Order: sequence, then structure tokens, then C-alpha cells
Amino acid sequence: MRRVCLTLPTNRACTATIRAVGEEAAYGARHFGVEVHLLILDSSDAPVLAEHRAAVGALPPVPGVVVHHFDEAEQRAFLREVIARSGVAAPERVLDLMLPSRVSYGACTNRAFLIAEALGCASVHRRDSDSRYQYLDGEPVFPFHHELMALGRQAAEVAGLVSRSRLDPACADRPVAMVGGSFVGEMSVDVGEIRRLDPGVYHDVIGLSVPAGYPEIWRRNLIEESFRGAGTASFTGDRTTLTAVSPMRVDMCNIGFDHEVYGRVPLPPATDTIGSDYFLIHLVHDAGLPGVLHNRHIDNYYTGERRSDSGFLAYQLRLAKYLLSTLYVNAVYARTAAAGAALLDAGGRLRASAVAGFVRDSTRLDRAENGERLDVVDRSYRRLGGRYAAAADVFAARRDQLLDEARTDMEEFALLIDAWEPLTRTSRSEGLRLSGELRGSGPAFELIGSPARGLTP
Repeated sequence: MRRVCLTLPTNRACTATIRAVGEEAAYGARHFGVEVHLLILDSSDAPVLAEHRAAVGALPPVPGVVVHHFDEAEQRAFLREVIARSGVAAPERVLDLMLPSRVSYGACTNRAFLIAEALGCASVHRRDSDSRYQYLDGEPVFPFHHELMALGRQAAEVAGLVSRSRLDPACADRPVAMVGGSFVGEMSVDVGEIRRLDPGVYHDVIGLSVPAGYPEIWRRNLIEESFRGAGTASFTGDRTTLTAVSPMRVDMCNIGFDHEVYGRVPLPPATDTIGSDYFLIHLVHDAGLPGVLHNRHIDNYYTGERRSDSGFLAYQLRLAKYLLSTLYVNAVYARTAAAGAALLDAGGRLRASAVAGFVRDSTRLDRAENGERLDVVDRSYRRLGGRYAAAADVFAARRDQLLDEARTDMEEFALLIDAWEPLTRTSRSEGLRLSGELRGSGPAFELIGSPARGLTP
């Protein structure tokens, strides 16, 4: 039976989301005959973790659904075992990249990728803790439907199952590597207030993420489309497109990847940096791998913590680090776009060594441009005043640290790409045996040396 991993990484209270994603897992098992491994990776503090344990324990048993709820101690134990058996250099450093002490959107998803490989899953499907599903005629609209329908199947076969195809015919014999949608609802609160307070400042700040040299009309369009998702229109019916999916049209709260993608290249493990988990979306697009774009968009919302003063500063720091990261990732994306199908080996699989080379080359860029970025942010935030001026003070005090971290993040990403193949190979070949009931008590597990994709938990 085909196995898939539906994962929910979280570091905050989300019992309602756990219940909703549990329903999506049950939908997938019932309608597609797959074995769904619902994987909750929990970095919450003890009281919230206990709430989540109770929510997981209350999920109704469903044939074909296996639930895994791992706290950070359990994740670390798994990682230590895999890293030790893989023989990678600098194992403690690799462990820090896989499970850093600070928030990392890429690292939490990399952990899901590695555990999914050990469980023998053919794909990973990610949701977020601040996500809900849209409804049509009283029933939830699950993105799982399109992901399970298309992922891993030959594009030529999927062409008959979608609303339309815009895929290059030369790619028709390749399997679908990614299926995704976006979100509907409120624009990101981290930048929405800036846009309301001063559209000019918004243009200047968000424009820092646009690669240099873009014509002004393209630049304005990219700025307008950023952080907005799919708007606010409600779901009324399916529209699906087989295509090379634009990274501007999908979101990581609503994505599914075939294991041939994440099994070869990880996500950047950068800490406190929004957007760090979008790398594979760009890579799939630039390599010309087939994807399906759908309109089963997630209903997005923002927690009260994110609107608090402490939450505000945390997310503005993550935005600033994102803007600094674009110096490097935009250079990498320019190289991957130019390489196109050369990113693939003779078997049509991603060439991790080529990607690592592009990433490593980017770290040699002059960081003076990033100094100018911080200058723009400083002027802009002081113009806005209030808590934005206070954030500017924090950025100014950490200026050298922020500039150093942006480069170091890419150096560490290159290191992780080099280590990734031994890690995924070890996870696949060793397998994962889970003992005991996996509903809220904290699972025990061990690597067992069984063939991948044929395990019985």
C-alpha cells in the first residue's frame, strides 16, 4: 500500500488544527486507499504540548491512518540515531542544523522529510498551525485530494485529470513532483500594517526582495503580489492546471512534494527567517519538473500572539532576515533558472551537487548590498515611527550580527545539502519501527534496518 506523510509542524497551541488535519488524513485514506501517516512535530512548551497530546489522543481511530506526535526530545533522539549511522562529518553541527534552538521554518520541514523517508512514505504534504480549510456545501475542501491524485504519476497521465494543461510537452514523461495551492484571507499582518500606514514605505521595503535589474512594471507587480496569497474569494469549484508551477502562486501551508524532490535536496535551515522554506518550490519550477496548481486554498488566519508587541518584534526580525537572505537566494535562483533541465541527472532527478555549488558560490557575494538593505529598512521604519522605530533600534544594535547571519545561513545550507544524501539514504535503508500506541503518550521508536517503503509500524 502506498504510504504518504501529512505533516503539521507547530510551536504553538493549535488543537483545532490538529482535529482538522486529522479529518484530512481520514479523507485521504478513505478516498484514495493510501496509508496516511499523520506526523505532528511539536516544539510547543509543556502546557501546550499536553493539550496537543490530549487532542491527538481524542482523534477517532481511522483505518489507514497512523498518527505520530513527536515532541522535540523524541525528534532529537531520532535525528541523533540517523546522523550517527549516516557517518556524516561534523555530526553535532548537522544536528544543530536539523533541530536549532531558534525558530526555523526550513528545519522543521526537513525533519518531516527525514522521518517520512524512514516511514517509507512516497510524498510529504505540509500544513501549518494557523491554517483552516474552506467549506463548500457544508463539507471541508481538502487540498489532499489533488495532491494524492497527481503526485508521483506521469504528467501525461495526469493531463487527463486536470482542468487544463500548460505543461511543455517535452516534460510529459516526467512524474508530477509538486502539487500546491495558496491561502485566502487576510494579507500577512507582518507587512499589511506597513501597507496601510504608508504605501510608499511598503513599496520600498518589500521591493528589497525583488532581484536587481527588473523592469519597474514587473517590479511593481511582484511587490503587489507578495504576501497576499490568493486573495479573499471563496471556493466555488475545482480549477486545476498541470504546469511548471510559479512560486508566486503557492504557499508552504498548502503543498505536497514527491519524495524524489525532498529526498535529494533539503530546505535552508536558516533561523528566524521567513520564506526560508520556499526553496524547493523555486527549484522544482526552475528544473522544469511538472506540477499541479489548484484552487483548494487554505483559509489563513493570524494568532493573537502574532499581533502582540513581542510577536510583532519577532516577526519583523524574521522579515528583516528574509530581506537580507534575498541577496543570496536570488543569486541562486538566477543560476537555477539558467540551468533549467541541466539541474536534472539522466534519470530526471535533481542534482544536489549542482545546487550545493550554486549556494556555496552565493556566499562569496559582497555583503555591502545587504548593508544598503538595512539602511533602507532603518529609514523606512523610522519614518513609520512607534514600534517600527523601536524595531529599527533593535536592527541597528544587531547590524553586524544580522549581516553575518545572512551569509552564515547560506554556508550552513550548503553543508546540509552535502550531508543530505547520506541522511536520507540512512533513513530509507534503516527504516523506522514505532512501538506502542501512537496517540498522545509519546512514541518510542528505533531504526531497524528494513527496506524502505515496506514497513509495518
